[in-house]
Amino acid sequence: MCCLYALAARLRICLFAISPAVFAAETESPDAALGFAATTPNTTSPQTSAPTGMVWIPGGEFSMGSEESCESLCAQPGVTRDAQPIHRVYVDGFWMDATEVTNEAFAIFVQATNYVTVAERAPRAEDFPGAPPENLVAGSIVFTPPDRPVQLTNHYQWWNYCKGANWRHPLGPASDLKGLRNYPVVHVAYEDAHAYATWAGKRLPTEAEWEFAARGGETGRLYPWGDEFAPGGKQMANTFQGKFPLNDTGADRFAGIAPVAQYPPNAYGLYDVSGNVWEWCSDWYRPDYYATLAGAVARNPAGPESSFDPLEPKEKKRVHRGGSFLCTNEYCTRYMVGTRGKGEVSSGANHLGFRCVKSPANK
Repeated sequence: MCCLYALAARLRICLFAISPAVFAAETESPDAALGFAATTPNTTSPQTSAPTGMVWIPGGEFSMGSEESCESLCAQPGVTRDAQPIHRVYVDGFWMDATEVTNEAFAIFVQATNYVTVAERAPRAEDFPGAPPENLVAGSIVFTPPDRPVQLTNHYQWWNYCKGANWRHPLGPASDLKGLRNYPVVHVAYEDAHAYATWAGKRLPTEAEWEFAARGGETGRLYPWGDEFAPGGKQMANTFQGKFPLNDTGADRFAGIAPVAQYPPNAYGLYDVSGNVWEWCSDWYRPDYYATLAGAVARNPAGPESSFDPLEPKEKKRVHRGGSFLCTNEYCTRYMVGTRGKGEVSSGANHLGFRCVKSPANK
């Protein structure tokens, strides 16, 4: 029940490694060699108690981005190209959801507002001129492991646009949310996440806020917990183990998506800022944006004014952060805290969710 035309139209999320040649000229900067300088968190505390389910992120000044040396940790090149140069950023303090928004929380929003997500709406003929009417079906993108080994150069071999897949039916129309109350809501397009955040009196984080929070006050670490992926053999995040994309062995206790908060939080009390599901940020995506911030301390950067991805220059994309249960050193290591993802704003998938932030009332 999968429509490949619709797949081609909506499969614009970060599913592939970035070609180094695209960004070579854009990332050559003397600032890239400066590396990470110490994080300096603010010392002020909020004047109000924590909103339910949120933790305080003090803000402060830190070095944002990823070092080119991290390229060696991924079999596919280009994983850090759009996360350079490393540059200094200051963000104000804010509240952040301790976990990704769950199915239970999203269901309360939908019940209160009668909201219909993008994946539950049939694509409009005017948006896809020339498409046969039978191909204009509501649905979303679902990871579907192939039945044999494949080359990792064509992600259409393991992604399918499935009719009837949406947040209520994460693996397609035959699936449901039974037993998934505390799992991250998925198949949310950017406007779905924005609508939830607005209803909740919150907002989506900027990319700078997200990275500051995920680093937990640490300086230049590869992961939210340190520089070793599995310290002492202990799995710290839900990622892909096994031969990608054939079989996730579940060596980290979960084959596929996991409930929220199954692994230790970072120093700020945030769960799953590495792996499990990608998370929307409010910034437009540009691979050259960091170069525009280098050389000074950027204060509360909110991203570029418009989107541009040289691989798909006509598509409007926003930043994804955190990686997902499909990230692996065989294909995509963007569970590393300084790396970036991207997604076309109307696209969702079963490895994409979000969490919200809230500015303090006294700001």
